[in-house]
Amino acid sequence: MTIALALAEWAHSLHPTDTDLSLAQRSLVDTIAVTLAARDHPLVKTTSTLSEVAHWASTGHVLDFDDLHMESTTHISVVIVPTVLAAGGTAEDYLAGAGVMARLGNALGWSHYARGWHATCTAGAPAAAVAASLSLGLDIEQTAHAISLAIPAAGGAQRAFGTPGKPLQVGFAAEAGLRAAFLARAGARSDLRVVDDWLALVGARHIAIDTSGSAIPGGLAIKLFPCCYAMQRPIGAMRSIRSELEIRDIAAIRVCTPADTVRPLIHHNPTTGLEGKFSLEYALATALLDDFPGFASFTDAAVQRPDADSLVRLVTVELPETSEDNLLAGDVTISVQRHDGSCAEATLALPPGSPDLPPTPSEMAAKVVSCGIDVPDLTASLTWENGAHLLRDQLPVLMRETEPA
Repeated sequence: MTIALALAEWAHSLHPTDTDLSLAQRSLVDTIAVTLAARDHPLVKTTSTLSEVAHWASTGHVLDFDDLHMESTTHISVVIVPTVLAAGGTAEDYLAGAGVMARLGNALGWSHYARGWHATCTAGAPAAAVAASLSLGLDIEQTAHAISLAIPAAGGAQRAFGTPGKPLQVGFAAEAGLRAAFLARAGARSDLRVVDDWLALVGARHIAIDTSGSAIPGGLAIKLFPCCYAMQRPIGAMRSIRSELEIRDIAAIRVCTPADTVRPLIHHNPTTGLEGKFSLEYALATALLDDFPGFASFTDAAVQRPDADSLVRLVTVELPETSEDNLLAGDVTISVQRHDGSCAEATLALPPGSPDLPPTPSEMAAKVVSCGIDVPDLTASLTWENGAHLLRDQLPVLMRETEPA
């Protein structure tokens, strides 16, 4: 049996538990909230001439505030939720697509991510094809062909991190999946062995796919700060000792954390808000300077603050190797040395919002409020049907002008 067919059969046979469905609802609320929080972002106008699903997914990822599947290092919901909403699907369809994305991402493994692939997009395009196929009512064979038809678009590079290219790659992945499902419904076919060959070509850790376990094995991490997930733990650690520190007294900041935990943090001297979202050094600066590192902390002006620049220059980083290979490997230890020689130190293993330390209802509500959303209206009444209407109302797609001949 080909991997495409095995995944299609698993998706069609999925019977979600109440826990699965609760996770799907949280993912819907979280994704809609972070998408609407970006509705005034400059990228929204740029992407409004794209397809609906690409427009929504790009907008949902531009603030880098959406959830993350830790084991596969993929942003599952920002690909799958817009796909399901655009195709008129349900929570069950979301869980099928999300489950396939988690499993493909796990098969690709950390080595795939460590080589610089944007795993959200490599795993996201074929997974979006599954979510769209079920939403559109395709059968198992059609779904398998949709997965194969999405493979040519299954790519993305981490070098785009800190630029508009990152959220655009996510939008392209969602669009590819929906397009593949429409093509399969219209009768398009591919060789189903394409997926097996593709996994080998991109250096997957495992060629076989594990279809056991819950709908989304390992669950999803929720971000409480609007920046790369690799920054959540350092921010949390620094915030725990912030009250002990005066900015003028700080002489040096030392960070010790496994190398893999900061792999996406490629900007060491950020100058823009987007670059600041992928900077370990700026994570520590905003944790010290801002009462709460929120949207205002990741603007160009905030990153360019003289105080922030001064703190960034005080940071030195030790990156020991570890046998673990994920963004929460080991723990992070932060030592802040004062001019008088004294130190404040903090060690943190799990940031709030991680799968093993899920957000409390109040933390989740605070996040939704920070996105400019009325909490009761969103959490109590949001459904997969009216979620699509809400996005269409708030993020309309412009009609494309006909290109001249």
